[in-house]
Amino acid sequence: MQKRGVVIEISHRPWAFAVAFFVLFGITVFFLSLVGATPDPITDTPDTAVHTTNQVATVSNPEAPVRIVATSIGLDANVENPTSTDIDVLDDALTQGAVHYPTSAPLGVDGTVLLFGHSSYLPVVYHQYYKTFDGIQNLKTGAIVSVYSNGTEYRYSVTGVKVAEATSDVIELPQVGKHLTLVTCDSFSDKTNRFVVTADFVGAFALSNTAANSIAN
Repeated sequence: MQKRGVVIEISHRPWAFAVAFFVLFGITVFFLSLVGATPDPITDTPDTAVHTTNQVATVSNPEAPVRIVATSIGLDANVENPTSTDIDVLDDALTQGAVHYPTSAPLGVDGTVLLFGHSSYLPVVYHQYYKTFDGIQNLKTGAIVSVYSNGTEYRYSVTGVKVAEATSDVIELPQVGKHLTLVTCDSFSDKTNRFVVTADFVGAFALSNTAANSIAN
């Protein structure tokens, strides 16, 4: 009966009870703050606080490509950088691996990096450079192709694969944004059917000292 009487008394005097409650609550919080027992405030941490430690924040310096890797098709080749567009010079460079076409964009700046490489599907090939770009036609949309400078990995995502007819010399090289084009080549002097792979830039990553040394060597 005594408990019921308390409930009835509160219901008849709600304002007096509310004032008493908040006064008591305020005194309690003040006391807890004096002894350091209040909880710490919750603050939101933005997603931008998380960084990929090896990602290059800004890519604005032109760099020469020295290696190309596409693990999905087992491609791993050196890249030569001739400075002349003379056909004999370019064909000679093809005997060393893939070739960066001199007038196409370097790595790290807007434009299209254009790389040529031999391909051959003969059962026996004595010179392995004839197989530099074997299988690039098997690259799938979204596959990653990495092109390396001496200190940075530039990653590209494949956007398409097509056959360029022998009667066509035109290979589109977009200048807006960063892109990669791979082309199979029998000889720079011959008009032949070629496989053409296009890819868009997705990111640049600094190499560790060990990886950079292995690329350089």
